[in-house]
Amino acid sequence: MALVGLEGAHPIQLHTPLCEMLGCRYPILLAGMGGVARHRLAAAVGNAGGFGVLGMVREPVFRIRDEVAALRRLSDAPFAVNLIPAATDTSLLRAQVKTCLALKVTTLVLFWEVDQSLIRHLKSEGVRIIHQVGDRRDAELALQAGADVLIAQGHEAGGHVRGTISTLSLVAELVPLSPVPVAASGGIASGRALAAALALGAQGASMGSAFLATHEANAHPHHQRRLVEAGAGDTVYSRQFKGSWHEWAPVRVLSNRVTRGEFEQQRAAGDTPCIGEQDGQPVYLFSTDSPLADATGDVDDMALYAGQSCAQINAVVAAADRVRDIVSEAQAALQPLYP
Repeated sequence: MALVGLEGAHPIQLHTPLCEMLGCRYPILLAGMGGVARHRLAAAVGNAGGFGVLGMVREPVFRIRDEVAALRRLSDAPFAVNLIPAATDTSLLRAQVKTCLALKVTTLVLFWEVDQSLIRHLKSEGVRIIHQVGDRRDAELALQAGADVLIAQGHEAGGHVRGTISTLSLVAELVPLSPVPVAASGGIASGRALAAALALGAQGASMGSAFLATHEANAHPHHQRRLVEAGAGDTVYSRQFKGSWHEWAPVRVLSNRVTRGEFEQQRAAGDTPCIGEQDGQPVYLFSTDSPLADATGDVDDMALYAGQSCAQINAVVAAADRVRDIVSEAQAALQPLYP
């Protein structure tokens, strides 16, 4: 069990070595949801005792600067920036990294293919690296390059899904071999699910869907409403979204006309009409961009990311309330382990 700081049997203290490393109170990490996890949400999670992450995947450097500055105005809590090297143009990635270093961002969360040279460069600059992985091979590559934390992302997770192994099975495989803390991701949006991951040796959990359904998330209300109404079986593992990604990578989303194959003729023909707009930019059919708060157009035809944890989410609430409820439920679930 990764828990530390227990004071007798009451109460259970949800504080692991990963919390000590990251400087947060609870082992709850915000997933770096591109566009959705901006400064309001990252600050709210950090202020509530979790660990905030800014989702800056493929974002221009001005937005990284603006978001980091806005987050620091709202919170003194430590945070990270999420980048995905494989899905980002090389010149833009170089500029993003340079900007993060100039802003003295101390922690980066990386995902998808393991770029060992980038990890080593960032480590040489004193940056802490959290790397999300979907299987043992990627975990080994990240560890070889010097990653400080692994996020074991299971097949249940929403958004882009790297592997095909379930969350708890992957956690159980990686914890014994990893010399660094492992956090779980996928199917976790409640205290009971967090407790299960901790019982397997994870030192925390990275949560996306749980925080997409919060007032501070930069997500479209339609996306939030559909997620709250969905059950685990309403999510779809799909390769029908690509957008500006480098490949037709698998994603987990809520069912819509795209996943039901109603646009297969257009996809086969390479026809990607504009279906809406957000952030002042067009959104095209089959884009990997999820609908943000200001999105207009055919919102339900966009990528409605959701993990199988959606069944654990019953309402859109404040991020602080979400953290509080998860902590309280996890403490109650873990209490029988410490009679």
